[in-house]
Amino acid sequence: MRPSDLPQVRALRLFESMSDPSFAALMQASYLQTFPAQLDLIHEGESADFLYVVIEGCVELYARSNGREATMAMAHPVTTFILAAVLRDAVYLMSARTCTRSKLLLIPAQNVREALEGDDGFARAIIQELAGCYRGVVKEYKSLKLRTSVEQLANRLLRYRKERGDADGAFELPYDKKTLASLLGMTPENLSRSFNTLKPYGVEVNGSQVRLTDVKALEILAKPNTLIDERAN
Repeated sequence: MRPSDLPQVRALRLFESMSDPSFAALMQASYLQTFPAQLDLIHEGESADFLYVVIEGCVELYARSNGREATMAMAHPVTTFILAAVLRDAVYLMSARTCTRSKLLLIPAQNVREALEGDDGFARAIIQELAGCYRGVVKEYKSLKLRTSVEQLANRLLRYRKERGDADGAFELPYDKKTLASLLGMTPENLSRSFNTLKPYGVEVNGSQVRLTDVKALEILAKPNTLIDERAN
């Protein structure tokens, strides 16, 4: 890793509490690399050799079984993925590929485990990271179990409007519709039907562009729940 990259990495929440010697030892064998879009990074069932940190771009985590493939999560900056497998010295349970041109930090798994044992600040940061990941999974699972497909889509659109929308309530979907459908546990056909169902609630769709013209009506249908939809806690 180039010395000029170190301050950017040091400022990440995962590393900011580490002692200087521990951070230097962890970074000695690590490297920051930019990958093109649609590049396979890891495959489920392989040994966890590296911890990945998304610095820029987006990474799709997905899984396959019995001829089916599903998107499990999307990793955005700044976050780790496959942390649990690294800590347990286990195999990856998911595969990963870049969605866009992405800058990733790769840290050898053995170095991560050694730093966890020897640095209390890093251990506490790891606990916080894992706790956040766990709570995120619980919220996604609650949404899948407790909501219809239409309700899931409605709440996701409200979130995207909050995160990405302009003053007119217009925004661009962050992923293609096939990926969005998989992320929500739907088929592309079911997603299309759900979009049609939401038209009377002010949802206008033109390709990847979405505009919400009646947010109150959509919220009445969606019934947002902070215990599911709040990302920060």
